[in-house]
Parts: sequence; structure tokens; C-alpha cells
Amino acid sequence: MAAGYVAGIPVCAVGQIGYRQFVIECDSQLSGWMTVMNSDKLRRRICFDAAQLLHSRRETSFRAAKWRATRAITRSFVAPDSVPTDMEIRMALQQLVSTTVPVDAVDDMTEHTASISGSRFDQYSLLLEPLDRVRLNRDTHPEGDLLYHSLQVFELARDARPWDEEFVTAALLHDVGKGIDPYDAETATLKALDGIVWERTMWFVENLPTQHRLYDGTIGVRARRRLSQHEDGEDLKVLAKCDSDGRVPGRRVCELDEAIEYLKSLSFEDSDQDA
Repeated sequence: MAAGYVAGIPVCAVGQIGYRQFVIECDSQLSGWMTVMNSDKLRRRICFDAAQLLHSRRETSFRAAKWRATRAITRSFVAPDSVPTDMEIRMALQQLVSTTVPVDAVDDMTEHTASISGSRFDQYSLLLEPLDRVRLNRDTHPEGDLLYHSLQVFELARDARPWDEEFVTAALLHDVGKGIDPYDAETATLKALDGIVWERTMWFVENLPTQHRLYDGTIGVRARRRLSQHEDGEDLKVLAKCDSDGRVPGRRVCELDEAIEYLKSLSFEDSDQDA
């Protein structure tokens, strides 16, 4: 049975065999090719393809995008260590949203997502670093890019509550979802922060959009009562003011690394490690 090659992958000559046998033969040959494929390269390819599916809205969940991307590459068994995590796909998606990435640059784009293990502060940096390429609406955000805005809000929050790690962390991370999914930034933010911030920080981030809607008069009395009666209701108002005021062109801010180091200095776990 003759066989040709397309892009280095052996392909059966369809004219010499039946269509069903052609599919079986090709699948067998592709399976053999996939066993040779480097596990890290396969992981990065699945990661990038899944991010593309989410970015184009062809899939709306990480699980479905991951499964579809894997099946498009191979129908053979894929070892668990060759499947990217949701966080890795999130990072790749963030890159797609914030900049145009050619398909040929998959390995370069996903290099920093191949391993995201480390402290929660490392994960904060991974979420924040690409935000300087996310441009904001000039009418509502004359300051420019999303990272600059986030650092302005951080500075204002640090001035207001310099001792409060959970509050200041919320200020720094409150908009990371805009760099992941601009169509549903609030949900993307909460998913990205799930498991890497304190519960109180998550409450601030989750309720900050509601506080802004209260100020805008686009939400009702029940929400106002719920937030005002919460023990952190006053702090939430302060955070919303920091968010609104953190939109000044040319304002001096610290570097991202300095902001992360400040959070570490407030962290009990960091103090325990030093001890």
C-alpha cells in the first residue's frame, strides 16, 4: 500500500483503498506520530489551541475547550502530564486578548505558561504582567493601559489602608479578567483569582462592580442595603473611590515588582518563612 507525506505526516493514498480503511490507516499512523511527539510540546499545543477556542467563543468552558483541542490533535490516549491546567490556558488566553500572536509562535508564546507552580505572588505576577498591552477606553480611562490603571489603584489603596494586605491585594488584582475575557471580565477575574487570594479579597473584587453601579444609580436599594450592612462595606466604598480615582495620565506609580514585594511584606505566610 503506497503512502505519501503531508507536512511530515504519513498519509495513505485514498485512491488505492476504501474510505473507511483510509480513515483507520490514517488514524493509526497519526497515533504512532503522536507517541513520538514531545510531551511538553503537546501540552503547549493543546494549551494554545484551547485558548484559541475560548478566544473565538467557539467554546465557553475550559474543560470543553481542553477536550476539543486534545481530540483535534489526537484520538489516542493522552497522559495527564501532557494536558495543560486551566491556569496555563488562562495565561495563553490572556496573551491572545492582549496582543496578536501568530500560530507559528506557539512555543514562544506559551513558554512562560509551561510551569506556573510557585507561590501565589508568582501567580499574581503572571496575571498582571501582560496587562500593559491591554488598552483601555480613552473616554473612561485616559490613563492608558490596564496595568498602569491597576498600579494607580494599588497606590491609592496602599495610602488609604497601608496595613491591610487583603484590601490592597484586591486593588491590584481587581481588573485582571479584562486581560483574559473582555466579553465577561467580571467572571474571568473571579475564576482567575479562585484559590490564590483570601476570601475577604475575593469579596472585595466580587462586589466592586456592584458598588460602582450603586454610585451610578443603576442598581436597587436591596443591593445597597446588603453592602452597607456588611462589615467591610465602608472599605468597599474606599476601594471603589480608589478605582475611580486611579485614572490620571502621567501619575507616578511603582513598578509591578515593587507592588508584589509590598504585598509579600504584609503577608503572614511570608513572615513565617523568614522566621
